Amino acid sequence: MTTEQGSLGVLIVDDSPVVRTGLRALIGTEPDLAVVGEASNGDEAIRMAAATRPDVVLLDVRMPRRDGLSVVAELAGSSAVLMLTFTDDPSVISQALSAGAVGYLVHGTFDASALSHMIRGAAAGVGAFSGPALAALRTTAQVEAPSGLRDGGHSLSPRQVEVMDLVAEGRSNSDIARTLFVAEKTVKNHINQIFASLCVSSRAEAIAAWVGLGKPAANLGPSVGPGTLRRAPLDP
Repeated sequence: MTTEQGSLGVLIVDDSPVVRTGLRALIGTEPDLAVVGEASNGDEAIRMAAATRPDVVLLDVRMPRRDGLSVVAELAGSSAVLMLTFTDDPSVISQALSAGAVGYLVHGTFDASALSHMIRGAAAGVGAFSGPALAALRTTAQVEAPSGLRDGGHSLSPRQVEVMDLVAEGRSNSDIARTLFVAEKTVKNHINQIFASLCVSSRAEAIAAWVGLGKPAANLGPSVGPGTLRRAPLDP
């Protein structure tokens, strides 16, 4: 729910009062972001989300009563869910993404500016992954899916592979354009073509498929294919 001041509404879900206070303080410094509520467990998160209709939910994994993983799918039906936790277990990351989370951040691996940027991106359906989370995803791909899309089995051009590798690092379109010395519009065109080739509809789905957590949607059931992440991106 965009607030009356035009800010993006954020719901913070974490069982630690200290973490919630810190996140509220960080978010409060951004004029276009507003904390609309807090919750300390999954049950409270469901109730608060229904009452406040946040644009983005920052969701911890390990909490009492109901943990974060058990409520991702329900929350993702109306909000963008961005996991924000101390847990970098690859299996947990995989479960969160499959359930509908648009990104996964590990505490201590990003600053306030990066967090704000990733909250805005999540609201637009853009996936966000901090370094440890992305490393865990790649480890999972190497161990469980050595023939995943990143290592072959796709129809992307060499340039599109370069773009997709940068997308998987959480880079924005403008960052990718600067890195590859091309126009940002060119990057957008490449990403549209990548989405079509990988049969995905968002950055988060593309990253999950690229690092080996999923295959093209045509070969998958509903748990990973397009539609799992209910908030489609406004812009690739």
